[in-house]
Amino acid sequence: MSGPPRFVSPFHGPRCLAAAAAPAGKAKLTHPGKAILAGGIAGGIEICITFPTEYVKTQLQLDEKANPPKYRGIGDCVKQTVNSHGVKGLYRGLSSLLYGSIPKAAVRFGMFEFLSNKMRDETGKLDSKRGFLCGLGAGVAEAVVVVCPMETVKVKFIHDQTSANPKYRGFFHGVREIVRTEGLKGTYQGLTATVLKQGSNQAIRFYVMTSLRNWYKGDDPNKAINPMITGLFGAVAGAASVFGNTPLDVIKTRMQGLEAHKYKSTMDCAIKIMKHEGPKAFYKGTVPRLGRVCMDVAIVFVIYEEVVKVLNMVWKTD
Repeated sequence: MSGPPRFVSPFHGPRCLAAAAAPAGKAKLTHPGKAILAGGIAGGIEICITFPTEYVKTQLQLDEKANPPKYRGIGDCVKQTVNSHGVKGLYRGLSSLLYGSIPKAAVRFGMFEFLSNKMRDETGKLDSKRGFLCGLGAGVAEAVVVVCPMETVKVKFIHDQTSANPKYRGFFHGVREIVRTEGLKGTYQGLTATVLKQGSNQAIRFYVMTSLRNWYKGDDPNKAINPMITGLFGAVAGAASVFGNTPLDVIKTRMQGLEAHKYKSTMDCAIKIMKHEGPKAFYKGTVPRLGRVCMDVAIVFVIYEEVVKVLNMVWKTD
């Protein structure tokens, strides 16, 4: 006579036991070395695509009302530049920015991944507040190491090319002349404004990117994100940073131009702009900057993420 029927639990069995014992998914971390390499590649490609908008933005910001203004707007600036120097005129000063964009993005992403790896929780997740702090640290690092000297040279180049008798024949000649006449500090004009600008820039961008990524991934920290979605998130992050810190960008540009001697400090520059040109001057170049930055951030994040994927296949760091 058989015994009572045996109850078999629906949770019984090796497969179910393994599933029950499996730990919750943990987000994969990006090695800082991969971030440096991927960031450098992304930065170099991005600047070649977007430089003309940076050129126009800088021209409009240097175009003070007191002169009187040389350009009536974005279209007029492009038209005058192309008429005078051809399409290649929109790429004047590219070399100085290209030489800096590669190490700038490398330092930015390398520092961000280094800091974020330290600040993630036990599941590997980085919340938006910590993303803000990591972005701030990345922005300050890139400002001091790369951006300030690079931007100073770039602004001087563009400003010099619009003068009646340009004195810089090329990147290295320009750097040599700046250092010879002004010393090394000549490449660090507007450091305070640059640190404020880059720190706030990256803090805002990485805060927005971290928030959007966390929202999209939900409970799955390793959920893949389509490059189109990454680009959209990057464009939103870029737009947020533009509206958040364009006044600092205008001040930084003035502090690094050939007329920088007119300002005693960052605060003095801000006061004089407000006094002589009004509050609207703090948003000069916003439209071309908006276009460039949205493309910039979108392109950089997409390329960065895709290069990291390739590096993960060929460079094992676990």
